[in-house]
Amino acid sequence: MIRILCVGKIKESYLNDLIQDYKTRITKYHKIEIIELKDTNIDNESNEILNHLNDKDFNICMDINGKEYTSVELSNIIDNAFTSGHGTITFIIGGSDGLDNEIKSISNELISFSKLTYPHGLFRLILLEQIYRVFKIMN
Repeated sequence: MIRILCVGKIKESYLNDLIQDYKTRITKYHKIEIIELKDTNIDNESNEILNHLNDKDFNICMDINGKEYTSVELSNIIDNAFTSGHGTITFIIGGSDGLDNEIKSISNELISFSKLTYPHGLFRLILLEQIYRVFKIMN
């Protein structure tokens, strides 16, 4: 399963429509779940994130200081995580204050899509497009 833990809700209907479109595309390859957590403060957000993490999963923090990969390299990471016995790959998108260091320290990967800052809704869409691309590359 692919799980996306994200702080905050998408308010714009056009983004929700595009996110739903990519979610539908991804389900042709794999089960996907998006869990929206309440946007509060970094301590509360961290506790909520920790409640959804499992150390048997492959956890990926989306972080501006993470490593940048090509789409092919990302597909290799995802493929290796699944073939290594991780039943779930969890992508974690923090709130406006980012992610607590504790969350980052227990993750398998810190990944950045850019040094630029994106609105959360747009970034979620970009992440879903890349996950869809990963499955297209793998297949």
